[in-house]
Amino acid sequence: MSLDIHTLLAILAMAVATIATRMGGLLLIRHVEVSEQGRTAIEAIPPAVLMAVIAPTAFATGWAETIACIVTALAARRLPMLASVAVGVATVAILRAAGL
Repeated sequence: MSLDIHTLLAILAMAVATIATRMGGLLLIRHVEVSEQGRTAIEAIPPAVLMAVIAPTAFATGWAETIACIVTALAARRLPMLASVAVGVATVAILRAAGL
């Protein structure tokens, strides 16, 4: 297997663009005064994105996935995002192993 120079350059350019947008956001937010309402709205984005990603699974697959989506949604209300995803993955794995 050989590495094409154009592919490597494309991957590096995408990495630089990703890092630049993330760092740019962090640097720019220092100069913006965010109200409490704005901060609440920003904090609501990760759970909303998580629900948007897992909701189609709840309706398009079996009972194990549907139950795991519900458990994940409940966990996301109290736990950090990574822990919520881990709970959801563990739930679907246990339910699938149980034959559901």
